[in-house]
Amino acid sequence: MLNRMEMIRIFCSAADCSNFREAATRLGVSPQTVTRVIKALEEELGEILFHRNTRQVHITAFGEAYALRARQMLEDFDALFRGHRAETESVIAGRIGKRFLVGFLQPLLKQHPQLVLNLRLEDEITDAVEAQIDIGIRVGFLRDSRYVARALAPVPLLVVAAPELITATGEASDLDELQQRPLSVLIDRKTGRPWPWTFAHGPSLHPPAPALVCDDPEAELEAVLAGLAYGQLPAYLAQPYLESGRLQAVLTEQAPDPWQLFIYRPQQGPVPPRVRLVFDHLRTCFSNPVQFPQG
Repeated sequence: MLNRMEMIRIFCSAADCSNFREAATRLGVSPQTVTRVIKALEEELGEILFHRNTRQVHITAFGEAYALRARQMLEDFDALFRGHRAETESVIAGRIGKRFLVGFLQPLLKQHPQLVLNLRLEDEITDAVEAQIDIGIRVGFLRDSRYVARALAPVPLLVVAAPELITATGEASDLDELQQRPLSVLIDRKTGRPWPWTFAHGPSLHPPAPALVCDDPEAELEAVLAGLAYGQLPAYLAQPYLESGRLQAVLTEQAPDPWQLFIYRPQQGPVPPRVRLVFDHLRTCFSNPVQFPQG
C-alpha cells in the first residue's frame, strides 16, 4: 500500500501530464497504479480530480487548486532532505549532450549571438534546482515534482554485437544462451554497482563473469564495436552502427519497453525568455523522429 506522500507525488505527476499512461511512464509504475491512486484520493477528498473517458483525461478546477497546494507541500517536504537524499531514479548513463547537444544548439547560437551557454555534460544525476541549472536533458524516469518535464521520444535498449563476434560465438536464441557469450557491464558511477541488463516481461540479467567492465557508455560502445563483447546499448548510440553494418542486434523480441528521453526545467518562478527559447528549440530537436524514432 502506498503512503499518502507517494500518492500525492503520483497525483502531481498525473496533473503535469496529458494522460495517466504518460504519468506512469515518468514514474516507472503501471497505468493501473496511477488510476487506483487517483480514485483513492478522490474517494478520500470527496471531490473529482480528473474528468476522464476512454481516450482523454482533463484535470478539474478542484484538481488544479489541489495540485498547487500539493506541489508546495512536496517542495517543503523534499527541502528537508535536499543534499542528503539517496537518488533512486533509474537512469541510463548516456552522454546525449556530448553526442547531440552542441550540434543542436549551433544554429540557435548563430541566430542569437547574444546567448551565452554554460554546458555541464555529466553522466551522474544532478539536482538542477540546487545547481541552478536552467534546462536538463536525461534518459530514464523523472520523479521530482519540482520540475516541468516533457517526454520527447522513446529510447529503446538493444542487445548488439559486432557481426564477427556473433559469427565466432553463434547467435544466442534465448537469455540462457546469451549468458554464455562475452558480455559487457556498465558501472553506475554513483553507487559503484553494475547496471543490470533488462528484458521484456520483467527478467533482468547480471552477467556473472563479464568480459568487459567500465563506467563510460562510449568506451563500452568502442569495445562492442571492436568485437570484445556483446552490449546492451541505448538505440541513440547503436543505431548509426546498425545502419552501417558494424553492429547487429540480437534477441530483439526480448527487448524491454523503451525508456524515455526527457527535457526538463525547474518550475519555480517565471521563465526568462532566453530559457524558454532554448527549451523550445531543444524540445523540437530532440523530438526529431529521424534521430529519435517515435516507435
